[in-house]
Amino acid sequence: MGGVDGCTKCIKYLLFFFNFIFWLAGGVILGVALWLRHDQKTSSLLDLKYEGQDAPSTFYTSVYILIGVGAVMMVVGFLGCYGAIQESQCLLGTFFACLVLLFACEVAAGIWGFTNRDSVAKEFINFYDNVYEQGMSITLQEDKKRAATGVLRVIHETLDCCGKDNTIVNLFSQLGTDLCPGGSSIFNPSKNCHERIRSLFTDKVYLIGFAALAVAVIMLFEMIFSMVLCCGIRNSPVY
Repeated sequence: MGGVDGCTKCIKYLLFFFNFIFWLAGGVILGVALWLRHDQKTSSLLDLKYEGQDAPSTFYTSVYILIGVGAVMMVVGFLGCYGAIQESQCLLGTFFACLVLLFACEVAAGIWGFTNRDSVAKEFINFYDNVYEQGMSITLQEDKKRAATGVLRVIHETLDCCGKDNTIVNLFSQLGTDLCPGGSSIFNPSKNCHERIRSLFTDKVYLIGFAALAVAVIMLFEMIFSMVLCCGIRNSPVY
């Protein structure tokens, strides 16, 4: 069977190039997801437990999905590269089907992520507020209060924050307590933890969103090129 020529040959190498980029992108997403999973600051917060209640796991769920997507992208990218070089309609057809499936999953995940973009921060803020109220209570049993203050210290030291907000009540509640990071005082108060929590998780959500957008653009080009190349192979002369 004769190989493709002319513009179709150019498409073949363009598809190989985009697939190589796609394979690299899969590796980057896998690496970023593993970093997010094992990031010391995030892990120390999300691994906290208070009275049998775990910190919200929505963020970790998203990260595990990203790990799976990154691994699948690397496999599909290799399949596309090999199919383009071998000019195999079967491999290219399989590659196209995988891309359509991945693209549909990415769109669905993007819609879910956009509608729930603030839920991770809100869930953790609710968890923090519950522990904070228990830790600052003067009527709570000593063993329960000790457990709450232990969780609060981890959060405060990790995020370099103290308290729920910047109200006068919160600022004065920091006096006479060792729960706030060193150097915190009424004249030099720590950042409130609500702001720190929102900043921590929102920044990471945007990082995931930009990576997903870049991958979606690459996937669109690959779907177009794979179909053009598949048609070119079908119509190429046989010797």
